[in-house]
Amino acid sequence: MPRRRSPSPSSSTAPRNRTPQPVRVRQRTFGDFVKAFLAFVALAVLLVGVPVALAMTAGWPFPETFEPLEWLKQDISVSTFLSILTFVVWLAWAQFTACVLVEMKAALSGVGVPGRVPGAGPSQLLARQLVAALLLVGATAASFTPSLAQLGQTYDDNQRPTVAAAQQTPGLFAQQQEQAAGAAAAVAEQASHTEATPAAKKQGDTKFYRIQPPEGRHHDSLWEIAERHLGDGRRYKEIFELNKDRAQPDGSRLSEASLIRPGWIMEMPGDARGGDLVEMPDDAPEVSPEVRQQISDYARTGDGASGGGDQAQDSGSGGGTAHVDLPQQRPAPGTGHADLQRPAPDQVATPAQDSSSFGLPEALLTAPLLAAGLLGALGHRRRQALWQSAFAGIGGRRGMEPPTPTGDALDVQDALLVGADPEGVRLLDRSLRGLASSLAAESRPLPTVYAAWMSNGDLHLQLAQPSGKPPSPWQLGQDQTFWMLARADAETYEDVDTAAPYPGLVSLGTMDDSRLLLNLESVPGIVSLSGREEDRAAVFASVAAELATNGWSDRMTITLVGFGEDLTALAPSRLRHLDGIEALIETMEAETRQRRGALGAAGHDSVLTGRTGPAQHTRWAPHLVLLAAEPSPEDAMTLAELAADASRLGIGYLVGTGSGDLPGAAWEMEITGEGRLLAPLLGLELDAQLLPAAERRAVVELFTDADPEHGPDGPGTTPPFLVDISEQGRPAVYARLVGPYEIIGLETPDGERSALLHEALALLLLHREGVHPRVLSSALWPRGVTDDVREALLDRLRDWLGTDPDGTPRLRTDDAGRLTLAKSVVSDLDVLRSLYHEATQGKGVDSRAVRGRLLTDALVLVRGPLLADRPEGRYRWLTHEIVDAQLPLLVADTGLALAEFHMEKNRAEKAIEALNAALRTAPSDERLWNELLRATHALDDPERLTALASDLMTRSGARGLPPRTEALLDELLPTWRDAVAAAG
Repeated sequence: MPRRRSPSPSSSTAPRNRTPQPVRVRQRTFGDFVKAFLAFVALAVLLVGVPVALAMTAGWPFPETFEPLEWLKQDISVSTFLSILTFVVWLAWAQFTACVLVEMKAALSGVGVPGRVPGAGPSQLLARQLVAALLLVGATAASFTPSLAQLGQTYDDNQRPTVAAAQQTPGLFAQQQEQAAGAAAAVAEQASHTEATPAAKKQGDTKFYRIQPPEGRHHDSLWEIAERHLGDGRRYKEIFELNKDRAQPDGSRLSEASLIRPGWIMEMPGDARGGDLVEMPDDAPEVSPEVRQQISDYARTGDGASGGGDQAQDSGSGGGTAHVDLPQQRPAPGTGHADLQRPAPDQVATPAQDSSSFGLPEALLTAPLLAAGLLGALGHRRRQALWQSAFAGIGGRRGMEPPTPTGDALDVQDALLVGADPEGVRLLDRSLRGLASSLAAESRPLPTVYAAWMSNGDLHLQLAQPSGKPPSPWQLGQDQTFWMLARADAETYEDVDTAAPYPGLVSLGTMDDSRLLLNLESVPGIVSLSGREEDRAAVFASVAAELATNGWSDRMTITLVGFGEDLTALAPSRLRHLDGIEALIETMEAETRQRRGALGAAGHDSVLTGRTGPAQHTRWAPHLVLLAAEPSPEDAMTLAELAADASRLGIGYLVGTGSGDLPGAAWEMEITGEGRLLAPLLGLELDAQLLPAAERRAVVELFTDADPEHGPDGPGTTPPFLVDISEQGRPAVYARLVGPYEIIGLETPDGERSALLHEALALLLLHREGVHPRVLSSALWPRGVTDDVREALLDRLRDWLGTDPDGTPRLRTDDAGRLTLAKSVVSDLDVLRSLYHEATQGKGVDSRAVRGRLLTDALVLVRGPLLADRPEGRYRWLTHEIVDAQLPLLVADTGLALAEFHMEKNRAEKAIEALNAALRTAPSDERLWNELLRATHALDDPERLTALASDLMTRSGARGLPPRTEALLDELLPTWRDAVAAAG
């Protein structure tokens, strides 16, 4: 159930306000200050007065000499009894003082549940009440005193006067800061109501604005309207709240701040100014009668006619609640680069906005970091399967091609290719590691980071507290708790050998144009997630999948409880599944003790100090717990106690709850059925990043099908496309991809589009099963492209490829909407695969002469690496392919088969020639090395074998020879080490 919602002033059928509502706290009364003063006096008496009185009357509790035997011989007198009683009183005072210190530390730091002082139940409760009262009066005073950061700012510059601590330390014990912020908000609200006059609420004074049609590339947006007429673009939310869900003249409604249309009418706040506003539509001669009537009709809807705009104004200005701030994004007009503001909501550019989804899963199209991680991990898994197959196969390969996905798995694979942003992942990783390296060089610790915001390529880190000036090229952001790095500066970073500083960052969703990554590792306590079970499961699956495959972490442990047993296939080395909460508590209690001891022994106060300097890269890897099953209240409190110190230890907890009430939760979030992630106390309302059940199953299917242990044993499978290698099968268009790129049978296109057409054809040739149009466009234009540009390219590609003699176009669209090439368009890679398949599984099996000829023809086709002369900056989509691993293995298989063919007739020189030809394309294939040693040994020439061993030693570099190659040399030439050493 939703929690901490402000009651709606309207009926139950009114649309829900999507803006997080501030927590309203009543103003302090005279009695509150009296209680706070009495608490201060009580603490002063108990902490200072008691020990002073004891020292003056009874003396110190410890004797001047230490003689236990003499004490035992003395009689128990009244003075002895008084001394014992005095010691007990001193002991009680020390215990109470410890309770005050523990409660004060927990309240000021906002870290989970305070520690328990042994045997101090009533004393600690009294200390907690006194400390809370004392901090309450201190926070109240602070709420009326501007901080140093606010000096020189007007109320218009900062429309949400909140306490800095409330923004920086959200958590279970941030209630005092929240109350102070609420008091400040109440003062601001009272001032605004004092300034407002009754006439300002009259219907006649209500102002309206009509959305203008676009001029060139400029489109009206709520941000621009607020900036022109309210003086601050950030007040666009006030306009949104005044007009949300009200029927527009065209019958549609405003539901998202970024989706507005020309001709719509916007009611404006009372302080709006500007020449193109309409104040009294019935008496405005410059406005057409039709528009006046539309505005008059619109004014009679909603709460604006009855003064309801005040509520929207309050909501838009925000309340004083602890929250994770949204960074401002762009320079304001007439300001420098450092004065940043957030861009208009409708200027958000994502890969999914350039066209419709074509039926691909939207959840992955709009999750670029998650898609990039999954795509990279999937490619690694498929390469691993190829290599294991190559070195484990005997008498034939287990499969050169990965299984071709179908159905939902194919759609998910296409969505990963379209939505992935590997460049963004690379820049994020380099930026964070570069920051860690710079801080280590300055002997500065890593600051605690609560969240990271990515917007238009810029990176903003939100710190738990001010940490000074960041190292160059980082800059201070909108305040002292933000460090900002522009994309242009991030691109100057190179790879550095340092530990990943913030591996616990994970995407939660987007707000306007900014993507939020929450650092689960640094949250001061448990993060709870409420909502329906299926909605929570989609969030948990997204978080688990991104943590398991992201590119900005070195190592971590992710423990899944209550869900995700199938997700362990994504990263078996990172993900583990536990059966129940009891096993989780037992595991985490042991690990918490171990980490505390390890940090203490190493002299570090937290894992962050252990990740800089000479620390081991994997020593302080995080452990993140994702608990989807709702714990009992007792288990929840146990977890809260474990999480109280977890942020220092590098442990994070995300716990699901159906009721929305989780004891001990520091930060609380809710996922709605509409895919919104709400955290009112953090000031967040996001479009959540999800991995629904259907997409999760399809992703798991891709990984399990690519598992090296999943494929069938036995000879290799048939390639997806076989070429007619007879004389009658001569193709109409022949492309050479293995080596320099050449095309035979087509005229070279004129103009600058030639390179683009060649790249599109290469992608289609490498995917004979078909290419989704969105995949093709995202490969050619990674930053997005409009529909008309993509369709124009496809038309030119069709015209260039032409038609077959029967009039059939050579570029076709299959029943699923994917682009395919006709069989008359062939590449040398297709021919190479077909020749090898025919030689090892076709006619060559029964005819030795045919096998030799086919293998020889196949090896002649190899002229170098794939697309050897491709221009710089193009063909970046090849990083997602496994053809770079397939081609060397295929060439090595061909060379090995031809060498075996020659060795059957003792033609060692011919075998050596074939192996050397294969080594030019697959120079690191250990199988070729070993067969080359055997063929050379067959020549019975020890000097030549020694020279070959020396050459292989040079090729292997610092790693040395592989163990199997070294063992083979020991067998063929026992004295090879001495001979190689003598040869230098």
